[in-house]
Amino acid sequence: MKTWLKRISVGIIIIFVLATIGFIWWGNTPLKAMPEALTALESDNDVLVIAKKRMVFSPINTSAKMGIIIYPGGHVDPRAYAPLAKEIARNGYLVILPPMPLNLAVFDMNVANEIIEAKPEIERWIIGGHSLGGAMAAEYVAAHPSKVNGLFLWASYSAESTDLSTIPILEVLSIYGTEDGGVEEIRVSGDRLPKDTVWVEMEGANHAQFGWYGIQPGDGIATISREEEQVLILKETLAFIETTGK
Repeated sequence: MKTWLKRISVGIIIIFVLATIGFIWWGNTPLKAMPEALTALESDNDVLVIAKKRMVFSPINTSAKMGIIIYPGGHVDPRAYAPLAKEIARNGYLVILPPMPLNLAVFDMNVANEIIEAKPEIERWIIGGHSLGGAMAAEYVAAHPSKVNGLFLWASYSAESTDLSTIPILEVLSIYGTEDGGVEEIRVSGDRLPKDTVWVEMEGANHAQFGWYGIQPGDGIATISREEEQVLILKETLAFIETTGK
């Protein structure tokens, strides 16, 4: 009996170790960023890009007073969001795009604390993200409501246990596509958001085209191009940023 118990225990340990190794491997092999995204990591005449510990996009021709933090989607190379980050910065905002452990924002939800503390010159902050990144940004806001002025949800929604509707003066943008596989979950999340949340539904847009990476199961099939969707996302996000906290 003791021999069998020992064998079972060893077997369980081996399975656990293999599962852990497999998960770490999976986490470290995210969906790759497309070439268009990597090009956006190059500085130009308007935006200085520093991609070291975090990707930082700084407007060159103005002194930014508002900071934007973007949490990347789950199992996606964070560089896939560099085009949107750079274009937001081009409009006069400091934008910071942090990579996440194992490419899952759930493992470093509070990284915004470090970012905010490192930039005391920034007067107002807005946080948001795509998919899992947006959900974790919502969790951060729920835990630190006084640290940010606004939250943007790109094809995302807060957890059922996370009610942001009672946070005073919190401004929220929820933008998503009609072809997103999770569109119904997004639509019914409204009860957990402030009553004056800005809702934007993009006709023909899907989940994956919020970034520049390959498609995952459940992302949906878009009927508009990635370029068209990115233009809409940028337009609506900038409109939200420009009025938040004023």
